[in-house]
Order: sequence, then structure tokens, then C-alpha cells
Amino acid sequence: MPKMTFIKPDGNRLEVDAPLGMTILEIAHQNNIDLEGACEGSLACSTCHIIVSDEDYERLPEASEDEEDMLDLAYGLTRTSRLGCQIQITEELDDLVVSLPGGANNMMA
Repeated sequence: MPKMTFIKPDGNRLEVDAPLGMTILEIAHQNNIDLEGACEGSLACSTCHIIVSDEDYERLPEASEDEEDMLDLAYGLTRTSRLGCQIQITEELDDLVVSLPGGANNMMA
């Protein structure tokens, strides 16, 4: 089974199983990792914003225009920012490393 690593805002790393077909948001919730996902993965917020490692960013499928629009609202946006609800785990993403930003802009609250 593929694995992935979450880097929490405090720098602690947590390696978890990353079942094929699950999104990063689903994997975070399954492992009690604090990644909000206020819209439950419907691409209507930016609260599942993650920062992908530079090395791994090129392995990801390209972001859709809708995802890019939501990312504009994300807290702490970077060049390698993505939304966790939009990335499904594949064999090619084994050992993916993502960082969690230190906050979120929840426009749905």
C-alpha cells in the first residue's frame, strides 16, 4: 500500500498508509490529522489547503481552473499549494510529502 507523510505546522512528521483512490483530505481525516475540509471535498472552500514538497509537486496531476480559483483564497498560499480534496492517491504518488499550513481561511463559517 502506498504511504504518505504529513508535516504538521509544529514540524512533527506523521507517515500514514495512503490507500489507492482516497483523497489526501480523506486520508487526513482517517488518521485524525487536523485538515478541516469545511465543504467536505466539494471544491467550495480552501480549508483543505496543503503545501506539497517541491520534489513531489511535479508528480501531481495539474490543478483544475476551479481548484486554482479556490486556492486564491487559501491561507499561506505557496507555489506548490494544492487542495487536499482534489488529489487522489495513485501508485505514482507513493511516499508523497505534504505540509499543513499554520491556519485556514474558512469562508463557510
